[in-house]
Amino acid sequence: MSRIGNSPVIITEGTSVSIEGTVVSVKGKLGELSQQVDGRINVTVNENQILFSRDSEDKEVRSLHGLYRSLLANMVEGVTNGFTKKLEFVGVGYRAANQGQKLDISVGYSHNIIFEIPADVKVSTESEKGKAPIVTLTSHDKQLLGAVAAKIRSFRKPEPYKGKGIRFVGEQIRRKAGKTAASA
Repeated sequence: MSRIGNSPVIITEGTSVSIEGTVVSVKGKLGELSQQVDGRINVTVNENQILFSRDSEDKEVRSLHGLYRSLLANMVEGVTNGFTKKLEFVGVGYRAANQGQKLDISVGYSHNIIFEIPADVKVSTESEKGKAPIVTLTSHDKQLLGAVAAKIRSFRKPEPYKGKGIRFVGEQIRRKAGKTAASA
């Protein structure tokens, strides 16, 4: 029994859902998203709800049931309210600036990294003296937003000794103790 897959997705006002074969499209004020759904999962739209059911009790089909329910719930939430991720650059001399959809990152390498942000993701940077620069990414597509944020973070992952690197705001880094002097 899938607890997630059995709960319906509520369609908010101003959002429309259409099903063509195995492709589900969601349209809202922030944009339009579509998702290919496995043929073994049945998707129906009733008034202001999206309902999911499955044909068999196979382990794979049961897992897909909850997966597609979560994906479509994220699509409805994204075209209605959108998603935001914030990254902070912790380290001496670490900087970030954007010109349109190009993000200019300086994180201790001999050169700056110029990263092209996809058109569906909006980027803004804020730098305040004495504080770590913060890059804010917003999009209606949660999967794309997570992939872009993870790619930016991969340029300089947080290290466990001093905590320097690119991290999500609020992310806890497990710190390690450094070397201690030998006592003889």
